Amino acid sequence: VTGKGMTPPQKTLFPPEKISMDWRQKRRPGAGLYNLGSTCYLNVILQCLTYTPPLANYLLSRQHSRFCDQQGFCMMCIMEDHVRKVLYSSATAIRPRAVIRDLKCKRFQVLQQVFFPSVKGELLTSFLVIGEFKPDIPGDAYEFLRCTLNAMHRACLSGSSDLDTSSQETSIIHEIFGGFLRSRVTCLSCKTVFDFFKVFLDVLLKIKGASSLTTALEDFVKPKEVDGKKFFKCSKCKKKVAASKVVTVHHAPRVLTVCLGRADHRSSRKLSQVVEYPEYLDLRPYTSDPAGEPILYSLYAVVVHTGHTCLGGHFFCYTKASNGQWYKMNDVSVDSCAIHTVLGQQAYLLFYAR
Repeated sequence: VTGKGMTPPQKTLFPPEKISMDWRQKRRPGAGLYNLGSTCYLNVILQCLTYTPPLANYLLSRQHSRFCDQQGFCMMCIMEDHVRKVLYSSATAIRPRAVIRDLKCKRFQVLQQVFFPSVKGELLTSFLVIGEFKPDIPGDAYEFLRCTLNAMHRACLSGSSDLDTSSQETSIIHEIFGGFLRSRVTCLSCKTVFDFFKVFLDVLLKIKGASSLTTALEDFVKPKEVDGKKFFKCSKCKKKVAASKVVTVHHAPRVLTVCLGRADHRSSRKLSQVVEYPEYLDLRPYTSDPAGEPILYSLYAVVVHTGHTCLGGHFFCYTKASNGQWYKMNDVSVDSCAIHTVLGQQAYLLFYAR
């Protein structure tokens, strides 16, 4: 077996042993969030991140802002202020104006470096400002989650851009949300096995034909043929060959974020079937070592999308507060609910904590 993509870090930015997975303080649920146009997609992600225990513990400690020397926009500082306002406010709802204001101005920098690193110039900036995350235009919660985590991760790297890639992946964001996927490719000609490793902050699952999260995960790790236009170039055979590929979770994250892909790209319609998901999940069967000890997760947040297409509709979420109670958070409203209500939703995003 030859491997590629898992180089040990030369430096650790945040010591993983300092991460606290349990709430350090227990309190009532915080404030709801005003919808400032068409910002429900933004509100649900802010709420889910606010109720992510290890992230909230870190943000409430103000460890970042006390040492931050970044000039201007800093997503970590913005999130620190936001989480404190939500959890400590006596108001029933607050306006997330700072998040909207700064992301509206700066989001193209994040998107450009994540998705379009080779594209330069005003054309890209104009496209992203017009097409992405404007308060009066509906956006996608999953896309906003990915951009927000990347913006927070980049804020952690301020002054550390000269670090090797593996060291950069030891930020607090990667220590909480990050894991490794292993792609094991077997050449069907010479039978040589190649391992490739890739960092992930979330897992996108295909749900067409899937009745449950477990069946979608089983399909995710099922061996697949690599042929046709996607021939694999075998370094031993020195040519493109047919191959088989198996993707597994090689290193499980502390917080597992799953997107149930509801966009049917062939028909441009939304896949609206109910996909059952458990309150407690064992990730072990979907890892590179499926025979090991269980890797147990507990559900703490669910994002739901209503509407007939993925381009419009409405987002709301369910979160588990530090007091152990579940709440439905629908913009300004925050209402307690039972776990059976949470588990009966047409979920879009699922958040699980180890």
